[in-house]
Parts: sequence; structure tokens; C-alpha cells
Amino acid sequence: MSLTEQLNAAMKEAMKAKDSLRLGAIRLIRSAIQNREIEEKGALDDQAVIGVLSTLAKQRRDSIDAFRDSGRTDLAEKEQRELEVIQEFLPQQLDEAQIEAIIEEAVAQTGAESPRDMGKVMKIVVPRTTGRADGRLVSEKVKERLSR
Repeated sequence: MSLTEQLNAAMKEAMKAKDSLRLGAIRLIRSAIQNREIEEKGALDDQAVIGVLSTLAKQRRDSIDAFRDSGRTDLAEKEQRELEVIQEFLPQQLDEAQIEAIIEEAVAQTGAESPRDMGKVMKIVVPRTTGRADGRLVSEKVKERLSR
């Protein structure tokens, strides 16, 4: 079952359960996917849908940080619940050890030695972690590894 089909099924379930928060989050996801399809002038495959979901998840994380910094915990909690719905449709998230293993493999493959080689490493790491890890965390881990 494709991600789009999973989203449609989840939307129907949320409608039947009268879960307005979940329904709103799923509609938001479907709207973002539809906008990307219009931009791309065609249907998206699962990998492209994962890219859209990753973008939405990043936006939610940034909003959560901003709302918490400004003392708006009510809005931060709403964004957190939306993030949880978005993450349901993303592939299993990688833990830090798995991310570090991917980075080590990329460093060995590229022969990277300093932070100047970050682009080479990221070119290999990003496709393997997209949708499965926060891009900011991956970037920080690569910087940390190349600074040793």
C-alpha cells in the first residue's frame, strides 16, 4: 500500500472516529502533497511523499521550539500532536548509533578528513537518512565527526 493510500485510509478512519486533530493533520499532509504534485506536474512516488513529510516534520519541530521560547505551550503542544501524526507516516526513525554508522561509512568512502569535506559526506549521507532522521541532527553529527 502506497503512502498516499495509507493517508487516505487514515483520513477515513479519523473521520469515522471524529478525531478532529488527527483529521486536520492528515488533511494538512494531503494538501502539502497535492501542492507538490502541482509543482511537479505529476503524481509523487513514495520517496517524494517522504520528502514532503520530512519537510512538514521539520516545520513542526521549528514551530515547537519557537512557541516554547515565547511561552506558548498550548500552541507547542498542538504542533507536537501534529508532528506525532506526521511521524506515523514516515519510515522508522534512525537512532544516533545508526546515524553515526552511516556517517562513518560515508567518511571512509569519500576519504573525508576535515570540515571542508562536509559536502562530500553529506552528499552520501542525506539520501540514506531523508525521512528517517532530523536533517539538523545529521548535519551536527557530520560536523562533529569531521572536527575530530
